[in-house]
Amino acid sequence: MEDRGESFVAVRRISQGFERGNSTCHSSSEVMAGSTAWLGRGLSCVCAQGTDIDARPSFDLTPAQEECLQKLQNRIDVAYDGSIPEHQEALRALWKAAFPVEELHGLISEQWKEMGWQGKDPSTDFRGAGFISLENLLYFVRNFPKSFQDLLQKQEGDRALWEYPFAVAGVNITFMLIQILDIEAIKPRNLVGATFLKFLAENESAFDLLYCITFKLMDHQWLTMHASYMDFNTVMKSTRRQIERELLEENIKRLEDLPSYRLLN
Repeated sequence: MEDRGESFVAVRRISQGFERGNSTCHSSSEVMAGSTAWLGRGLSCVCAQGTDIDARPSFDLTPAQEECLQKLQNRIDVAYDGSIPEHQEALRALWKAAFPVEELHGLISEQWKEMGWQGKDPSTDFRGAGFISLENLLYFVRNFPKSFQDLLQKQEGDRALWEYPFAVAGVNITFMLIQILDIEAIKPRNLVGATFLKFLAENESAFDLLYCITFKLMDHQWLTMHASYMDFNTVMKSTRRQIERELLEENIKRLEDLPSYRLLN
């Protein structure tokens, strides 16, 4: 494929104990120019968009919603650390679930490219969205194994010659959801984020479930648009708009009511 030189990539800074002092604090995400970074050449995240943060309204939360939001914020503050045994085991568990009959030779191995990581060390790709992006992939493979394998193996539809890398796309989706749901704010500053917190208060796995729905929707959009590698940003923008529309539909009482939930199997 043609090398198009530099691309814009989104890099999210993850800091322990991020201070969320007020509802108008700026996001800890920024767009930086680079060559490959964590998203891969040509796969720049479309999540960080220019908006007037100070002009956003804020929404009051119930005590239950505040507690659920804090727990989710604690999760997204955790950076992947390859020296932590829990993180190592989670990565091994992901491989075993994805490739149950193929033995993993090591946490640093050329085998990881089979899953769609950029290189032989997937920890370098987790910098974009932290440990939660690994947790999202684990939730996906454990709860919707057929859909996971369909996307990993590109088993559905008329596929492009140059396909998106599965694992890197997954990190993109985690990052995008953190952005559109405004998770890093002390309280949501948009209606989409406020609506999501209602689901989160009812289901502590709501973020992980929405991740699965969004990943499957992204692949559906990819096939519908007959996309190829360099169309990834366009597909992500379309996916973002669709998931936002569905979350705001009046008849949605739980995430399982989203039209795109039916894509999962």
